[in-house]
Amino acid sequence: MTDPDLTARLLAWYDRHARVMPWRVPPADRAAGLRPDPYRVWLSEVMLQQTTVAAVKEYFHRFTARWPTVADLAAAEDAAVMGEWAGLGYYARARNLLKCARAVVADHGGCFPQTRAGLLALPGIGPYTASAIAAIAFDEAATVVDGNVERVMSRMFLVKTPLPAAKPELVALAGRLTSLDRPGDHAQAVMDLGATICTPRSPACGICPWGHACAARAAGLQADLPRKTPKADKPLRRGRVWLGYRDGAVLLERRPERGLLGGMLGLPGDAWDGAGGEAPAAADWQELGEVRHTFTHFHLILRVLVGRVEGAAQRGDWISRADFRPADLPTVMRKAWDLARSGI
Repeated sequence: MTDPDLTARLLAWYDRHARVMPWRVPPADRAAGLRPDPYRVWLSEVMLQQTTVAAVKEYFHRFTARWPTVADLAAAEDAAVMGEWAGLGYYARARNLLKCARAVVADHGGCFPQTRAGLLALPGIGPYTASAIAAIAFDEAATVVDGNVERVMSRMFLVKTPLPAAKPELVALAGRLTSLDRPGDHAQAVMDLGATICTPRSPACGICPWGHACAARAAGLQADLPRKTPKADKPLRRGRVWLGYRDGAVLLERRPERGLLGGMLGLPGDAWDGAGGEAPAAADWQELGEVRHTFTHFHLILRVLVGRVEGAAQRGDWISRADFRPADLPTVMRKAWDLARSGI
């Protein structure tokens, strides 16, 4: 069977079984001439990096309700965007989101470039995201390869080289199948195939539109692919955070723009992250316990201390409880807050 035949089979399957996504134009509507909104495509792709579809949907609805266009987002306050992003993790994405939105408005009149090359020139947009936006929003025949696509291609073509070393080969193989007529639908179709049929465990080969041509299935190896190079064990870091309080206010600090949890609101901490220092104020600090969190490159255990502050604070800002939303905290700090508030 030729590659065009495989592409046609996949698109026919997608026309019947496409997942419903709040940022997606269904294939029937697309065939009728409805075009995707590049802003919504871009926003969804940035949010979906290192995050699941289920986790992203609520954030996407909130963002697009509050900032319906890229111009609205570009005009937003940094703190407001970081607050809405809290809980999604990988906070550099939120900072790059603002930089990109402002570049689109300032340099491109509020319209996203319509080519992969043009999109790559924007802040925070890498090769994968540029390909995804170019294909889905503008129907450029760009090859879009995420984790789902890597899995599908490794099985289709029996690629035994472990990831990440296999990535260039998998991108080339995916490019062979990319539809020239419907590249946007094709990109989403392969991702849907990986997410719903060619799943990491127990792939449903019997109902797969490519099952008859899958080399891994023929060899009985579909459940063993893709292979991955074992990751090194993550190191463990330890640290402290302090929650100071006084009548009607809590002591918090805005983290530096660069670095871990950059630009986010948090409890003052010590040097577990290479920043911070000693307690932010004089107080009778009481330790309430510890919280645990895992970042991309390390595990963290934080001791949480609480104290009533009578005098001046050496660092941090007093924030009224009425103006403070715990939801604005990144996940690790929200864990600390949930423990610390019992001592206030």
